[in-house]
Amino acid sequence: MKNEPLVIKRRGEDGTKIISVRIKEETLSELDRIASESNYSRNELINVILAHGVKNIEIE
Repeated sequence: MKNEPLVIKRRGEDGTKIISVRIKEETLSELDRIASESNYSRNELINVILAHGVKNIEIE
């Protein structure tokens, strides 16, 4: 059996960045409810919502 090295990437090198965001408790509760109903993680759901929002925003 050939010994092959285990290759891991440094965090953040997968095209994502870790950030901290403050949100209202009511919003967080709604996100958790939607995540539970849709079987998405909170993180996945937030990314879906943000991706949609930045593509569909209109600035007046």
